Amino acid sequence: MDFPKRVYTQDEVRRARSLIERGYRHRLRVVGSPEFRSKVKEALKLIKRAGRYDFLRRNIRAIVEIDGLSQLREAEASIWMNRYAVEDPLEAAGFIIQKAWQMDAYLKGVIYYGHLGETAAVNARLNFLKELKAKSRDPKVREECERRLRLWEESRLL
Repeated sequence: MDFPKRVYTQDEVRRARSLIERGYRHRLRVVGSPEFRSKVKEALKLIKRAGRYDFLRRNIRAIVEIDGLSQLREAEASIWMNRYAVEDPLEAAGFIIQKAWQMDAYLKGVIYYGHLGETAAVNARLNFLKELKAKSRDPKVREECERRLRLWEESRLL
């Protein structure tokens, strides 16, 4: 059975979830300009380093360059990103993981929107930063993860 072209109706969501539970993984496509694809590949290297690439491929089919607002497109199992969202590879990687978490929640029928969903999605992003910091050998990447984790913590205290 093939993965559904759309993941919109209850039947399509059930079918997609069933395939994923049985081990289905997307062949992740990056669609856009050469510069966009190059920047996304940098972000994907960080995702692989953190050990989250399989999670990404389980939930996301494509990352597509657009001119508008970056967003998860649940019905397409894709992430739409603009060129500004991929300028910083670490920020792009965090955004991609956050959207992959939201897609995972969507497929499981868990609330992934609103204040509770956004809080959980941000926590998924923070966990990604912690995992990357722990698994990276590059001191610059580790320092940047630590800096961003501190910023997130400081923003919670305000």
